[in-house]
Amino acid sequence: MIEAVVERLDGAPVGERRRWFDEFKGQAVAAAMAPDVNVSALARRLGISPSQLFGWRRAYLKTLDVPTSVTPSAQAPTEIVIGDAIIRVSPDIGEAALCRIIRAVRTA
Repeated sequence: MIEAVVERLDGAPVGERRRWFDEFKGQAVAAAMAPDVNVSALARRLGISPSQLFGWRRAYLKTLDVPTSVTPSAQAPTEIVIGDAIIRVSPDIGEAALCRIIRAVRTA
């Protein structure tokens, strides 16, 4: 029987975990939410892991979810301002439909 004890693997990270400021995260997520953006390429340009940026984006999208305790009839429409345009959408609109609307307004 051979027993090997490894203290540290070569190539393993050394030191503490990196911490990102909320402002940087917000800017990165905003850039990742733009239409037709390759999130993996954006993450590499920013010097972070693509999975990290996908995680930040997923966490941000969770904050936009409507609480289940509120009924749809009691919710006011959400307003999205893009330039001079104001888009008002009801809470029951699907993500794909909303993305199409935003793309149409941005290209107009």
